[in-house]
Amino acid sequence: MKLVRIKAGDDIAYGVADTEGVLVYKGSPFVAWEPTETVVPWETAQILAPVLPSKIVAVGRNYEDHAAEQDVATPEEPIIFLKPATSVVGPEANVVHPAISENVQHEAELAVVVSRVARHVRAEDASAYILGYTAANDVTARDLQRKDGQWARGKGFDTFCPLGPAIETELDPLEKLAVICRVNGEVRQAGFTSDMVFGVAELFQFVTEVMTLLPGDVLLTGTPAGVSKVEPGDVMEVEVDGIGVLENRVVAAR
Repeated sequence: MKLVRIKAGDDIAYGVADTEGVLVYKGSPFVAWEPTETVVPWETAQILAPVLPSKIVAVGRNYEDHAAEQDVATPEEPIIFLKPATSVVGPEANVVHPAISENVQHEAELAVVVSRVARHVRAEDASAYILGYTAANDVTARDLQRKDGQWARGKGFDTFCPLGPAIETELDPLEKLAVICRVNGEVRQAGFTSDMVFGVAELFQFVTEVMTLLPGDVLLTGTPAGVSKVEPGDVMEVEVDGIGVLENRVVAAR
């Protein structure tokens, strides 16, 4: 089942995607919700970011080939960092290229959406705390990341975390899911979730030993090799098997 968050007229609601449009639900998938009889046609539905998380917990160097292209070692345990909630945008929203950066890069990723409060969750129990999965682009000002020696500024600009287009509840992260990024139609990244150093369940256990995850929080699972520079005017597409295509245009800062 694909869950989407939409704007139709002045209303914002969650719903389930089907061929004709979005079946609107009352409430949200994180608490009580129930279907209505309203179907919003695709041509009148604006697809928004599927969640508004309290935080985004991201994982660095979780693909060996990406660590190699950055000329760093594969970590012995997950490297986690935070992206602010204000970095989230949805499908077809603009990603703003900061004027102070000369090297903004795309990072295609599988994202995990948390369903309920999670703390000290064992890996074997992780699936009970996961609503589903979506696609993410961990946009990064690489020059600022390297200059600062830590990642908050380089990863934290407004619009630097596109999410969407939907939350797929039936996805199996143990399958070999393709993670692809295209820029202006050209494939830049093409990896598989099976190549992750630390799997979803392992990451979930590691993170919840450190901090409490809340309903709607997002866990980014790392990016495969092929990250590259984007410029204003470029169109980025992140595609993950079973989820769909997340498209965003890069624009210059005003």
